[in-house]
Amino acid sequence: MGVEIQIEGLTKSFGKQLIWGDVTLTVPAGEICVMLGPSGTGKSVLLKTLIGLLKPDRGSVVIEGTDIATCSERELYEIRKLFGVLFQDGAMFGSMNLYDNVAFPLREHTKKSESEVRDIVMEKMELVGLVGAEDKLPGEISGGMRKRAGLARALVLDPEIVLFDEPDSGLDPVRTAFLNQLIVDLNAQIDATFLIVTHDINTARTVPDNIGLLYHRHLAMFGPREMLLSSEEPVVRQFLNAQRVGPIGMSEEKDADELAAEKDQELPPLPPIPLQLEPTNGQPRRSQRPPGDWCRANGVTPPPGSFEPAMSMTPGA
Repeated sequence: MGVEIQIEGLTKSFGKQLIWGDVTLTVPAGEICVMLGPSGTGKSVLLKTLIGLLKPDRGSVVIEGTDIATCSERELYEIRKLFGVLFQDGAMFGSMNLYDNVAFPLREHTKKSESEVRDIVMEKMELVGLVGAEDKLPGEISGGMRKRAGLARALVLDPEIVLFDEPDSGLDPVRTAFLNQLIVDLNAQIDATFLIVTHDINTARTVPDNIGLLYHRHLAMFGPREMLLSSEEPVVRQFLNAQRVGPIGMSEEKDADELAAEKDQELPPLPPIPLQLEPTNGQPRRSQRPPGDWCRANGVTPPPGSFEPAMSMTPGA
C-alpha cells in the first residue's frame, strides 16, 4: 500500500531565480499522478525536493509524519527507503550487467543473502519483461530496455512511493505505449504511490488518476484527471490539448502583443476525454474511478464523444 505525500507552501529558488512558489497539493496514497509543465518550470526540481536531494526555501513535504524539508539526515535516510526512483536515462552503471545494476540497492542497503538477492532481482526483472537479458551491459541494449531495467532497480526495495522522471524521454510512441501499460500494471500489482513527470500528452490523458500542471512559477492546477481534461482554464486547456492559442508561448509566456492578436480567435472545442488505461488483466486498480465519475459528481458535461472505447488511445489533438 502506498503512502500519501502532503506538500504545503513549497517554494524553491536558485539564487535570485524563483523556480516555483507556494506549491500546495496532496499526492494520494496508492494513486498514479502526472506532473506536467512547459520546459524549465521545475518539474524535475520538484521530484528532487520530494526525495530530499534539494532543500526548499520554505514549505513542507510530509510523509508518514516526517517533514522532508526539516528532518535530520538520519530521518531522511529512513524515509528514502520508502522511495524508488526511475531517472530519465535509467542511470545504469555502464560497467555492470543488468542483473548487478538491479541488485545494487539490495546489496547496498540490506543484509540479504545472495540467494535472496537473486530471487528478488529475477522477480523484478520478470515484472518488467527483462528475464533473459540479465547478463547484458547497458550499452548493449535499447533505450526502452534501459528504462525497464531502471524501473526494476527502482522496485527492488519494494517502495511505497515511485517517482518517474520523464520515463518516456527518448522513446518512440510504441515503446512509450508499452511503458505506460507497464506502469498501470505495476500500480495494480504493488499498489504504491506513483508520481510521473512527463511531457507526453497522451500519457497524461490516459494513464493517471490525477494531473498537475506547473506554469509560470506556480502550480496552476492539480486534481482528478477528468477535472483537468474538461477544464476551461486557459493554460490548462492549451497545454493538455497541445494548442497554439493560449497564454503559453515559445518563451513560456506570450507577450501582450501576441495575446492581443489572439483575442478574437475562436478556441477549438475540447477533444473527448479518453478512457483511462486499464491493467492488462482487465481488473480495475484500487484507485481507478468509473469513467465520467468526477464529471457526474461535479455537474460537468464532458466533451462530446468522451469515454467511448474508440477514444481510449486517441492523443489530444
